Amino acid sequence: MNRLAQRLLAGLAVLLAATAVNAQPYPSKPIKIVVPYPPGGTSDILARSVGQKLTETLGQTVVVENKPGATGNIGADFVAKSPADGYTLLLADIGSLAIAPSVVATLPFDPVKDFAPVIMVAYSPHILAAHPSVPAKDAKELIALAKAKPDSLNFAISGIGGANHLAGIDFAMRTGIKWTYIPYKGGSQAIADVMGGQAQVLFNGMLATYPAVKDGKLKALAISSAKRFAAAPDVPTVAESAGLPGFETGSFQGIVAPAGTPADVVAKLHATITKILATPDMQERLTKAGAETRPGTSAEFGAFIVAEKARWAKVVKESGAKFD
Repeated sequence: MNRLAQRLLAGLAVLLAATAVNAQPYPSKPIKIVVPYPPGGTSDILARSVGQKLTETLGQTVVVENKPGATGNIGADFVAKSPADGYTLLLADIGSLAIAPSVVATLPFDPVKDFAPVIMVAYSPHILAAHPSVPAKDAKELIALAKAKPDSLNFAISGIGGANHLAGIDFAMRTGIKWTYIPYKGGSQAIADVMGGQAQVLFNGMLATYPAVKDGKLKALAISSAKRFAAAPDVPTVAESAGLPGFETGSFQGIVAPAGTPADVVAKLHATITKILATPDMQERLTKAGAETRPGTSAEFGAFIVAEKARWAKVVKESGAKFD
């Protein structure tokens, strides 16, 4: 056999091996879920819960990797530029998918064009909470306190331009109050500093925040859902407590893959996670923590992202807020 024939056969062997790998049913190797925030926050809690169930269901290891920074945009950009094969996913939230385009001048990815939506995992209204020492028992009294002493309250946020930052801006804009925003590297750090008294107030997702309320480490003043939430029926809505009809903010978390991920892979992930979210233990876990599942279709999740993106762009424009 001459050298040319040997090279052709070697090339054919490599091609056949690659074809065999690609022909293997998905998943045929471990899957990575990137969380663009530090451990302990809402996205991290959800990723680990879903990841564990995916490992059990798919028979492949699902690992969670935290890639924090730039209010979630570093991890999101990493996934946007990853191979579109279904083995690198993003547990994204409202910040990266809906708010970032309005607050980051040079966003390195497009949350609509660069991702394939898979499924919304959870929706969690924001809870307006304060350190127990704050002399206000509800949102109305907090507004009065803030008006009496402008800029005296430190408002903890998970990062500049994040979901809870914009919730605070929207609330302040509608009520005419002023407070000082203190940024942290993630919701868990913001919660910890309010519990410690370094900051006094925050808006944050129920999933990560309500356990501290139940433990008496934070005081719940109001919840930003359209109606009272089943997990916290005694906490009034912002609309009723502060006299702000229609005030509704919250965080959503969902799984997205890099754009171009094969439709059958997206469909398998969607079907599998839908079943996981419907299990009694996941339903109970999310409800107790103050979140609800809104699975829907992948297309519906994509449409929701587009609508939220437009909504928060309007808030940013009307408030005149600057984030640089």
